[in-house]
Amino acid sequence: MGRKTSRAPLVLSDKESQFLVELSQSRSAEVREAERAKILLAYARGEPLRTIADTVGVARDTVYKCVDKALAMGANAGLRDLYHRPKEPVIGQDAKAWVTSLACTKPKDLGYAAELWTRSSLAKHVRIHCKEAGFPALGKAAKVTIHRILGENTLHPEKIRYYLERRDPDFDTKMREVLVVYQEVAVQLTLDFDARTVITVCVDEKPGVQAIANTAPDLPPVPGEHPTVARDHEYKRMGTVSILAALDLYDGHVIARVEDRHRSAEFILLLKDLDAYYPQEATIRVVLDNHSAHISKETRKYLASRPGRFIYVHTPKHGSWLNLAENLFGKMARTFLRHIRVQTKAELRQRILRGIQEMNEQPVVFRWTKFQALEEQEPMSKN
Repeated sequence: MGRKTSRAPLVLSDKESQFLVELSQSRSAEVREAERAKILLAYARGEPLRTIADTVGVARDTVYKCVDKALAMGANAGLRDLYHRPKEPVIGQDAKAWVTSLACTKPKDLGYAAELWTRSSLAKHVRIHCKEAGFPALGKAAKVTIHRILGENTLHPEKIRYYLERRDPDFDTKMREVLVVYQEVAVQLTLDFDARTVITVCVDEKPGVQAIANTAPDLPPVPGEHPTVARDHEYKRMGTVSILAALDLYDGHVIARVEDRHRSAEFILLLKDLDAYYPQEATIRVVLDNHSAHISKETRKYLASRPGRFIYVHTPKHGSWLNLAENLFGKMARTFLRHIRVQTKAELRQRILRGIQEMNEQPVVFRWTKFQALEEQEPMSKN
């Protein structure tokens, strides 16, 4: 049965005409959409269908379908393919649900060595066990089939996204205590330092800073030839050091030690440095984590020898981000520790102390600026 030889004219509004013109001239639109826009514009001008097909460079059937859709459902419909399903799907929803449930199960639980699925391994398991599960239609399921089924539910069983289990039952309480301290410091920054009787510092350790030596000298940049420093891939490890640092929240001054280890003995030496640096009549409030060196028998013995001198404010377990000393270490990592190379551990120690000295020459006051979590629980009095 042939097609109709006479069709109604296509009337386009100004807005539709402008849209079709822009689409037909677009360099980023899909080719088929640009072609269909040209077809509709030509037909609206009254050009014959055969001429349109020759001008646009498409088959006559393409012109017929495009024009018929536009006449029936509007110009926008003429640009799109009509959804159609020539036959019922072979893989039903129950079979897809079975594949989805398998994807949510670890392969090791089904007797495999792997921890996570790949699309190929999941497809292979589906092909082997689909008949006994009652879904023979999956007998030829390939990786792309599994990919489409998982895509319908946005599942990625081959990937891992890490999270942190909250293991401290008093997390909120401890977080509030730390935020209260930071808010008090923000208020005290408006006062004279001499008027303060409590001085707040954040203390933390950065262990495992590697002393790495080059096996060949670095090559400097060469204008027009080599824009970057060139470094040999091989290197030599000479051990590690630990940075123990205390950050003054009022003036940004850093008191630090660089030691081979970070045991109680080294932590006590840092406390002694703080004791010697600050006025004897002041109380030193220390924000720190629950590292064993901070609460060991040796440390408690030293604290007992200086009654009232130190006050601990512990961050919650897995709440190191609440300690502003982490920001200090981040600054060190971005500046003088970045790409550092030394010949000895002694040189590394000297370079770190020099970097801290440079920071103290232009100190930066680290501040906690977001107190929403604190204010939602119980706003501080403004009196």
